[in-house]
Amino acid sequence: MRSRWLVASSFAAMSLMSINTAVAGDLTVSVEVPSLDVAEYHKPYVAIWIENEKGESTNLAVWYQLEERGQKSEKGEEWLKDMRQWWRRIGRETDMPVDGVSGATRAPGKQVVSFTEGKAPLGKLAKGNYVLMVEAAREVGGRELVKVPFSWPAAGEQSAKGSKELGEVKVTVAP
Repeated sequence: MRSRWLVASSFAAMSLMSINTAVAGDLTVSVEVPSLDVAEYHKPYVAIWIENEKGESTNLAVWYQLEERGQKSEKGEEWLKDMRQWWRRIGRETDMPVDGVSGATRAPGKQVVSFTEGKAPLGKLAKGNYVLMVEAAREVGGRELVKVPFSWPAAGEQSAKGSKELGEVKVTVAP
């Protein structure tokens, strides 16, 4: 009798884990940092966040200068406000660095980051329409904001293309 109860309990626990896994969705963001042929090139600062229909924002990633000559640098935080839209909407209220969100600047090329619903920094998303926001600012360079609308939890892929500081920005939703 006891072994039958253990088997039933184990089966129930595995079923619940399967349900939780099936309900959780993934959000994958691909950001192209273009290679620019300029006299003085600096890797761009990049902020990635989402906004819901009410204009509420969630930080997903912020890439900026964390070190200078191999030493931790707080100087990099000084230039975060150059990403003007991110700074106004969410940045000025964010105490950097943020574990799981902030990271070093990225080299030119395609950069891919993935987020799982229910886990930081994405958290639990309500069903609805969102906009993925990706902003880049580069020292001795320009600024650019690319917006990509998407629906949650509808599976699919949406993309938009920047014109100078950002290349293709793609968001993929997999429920």
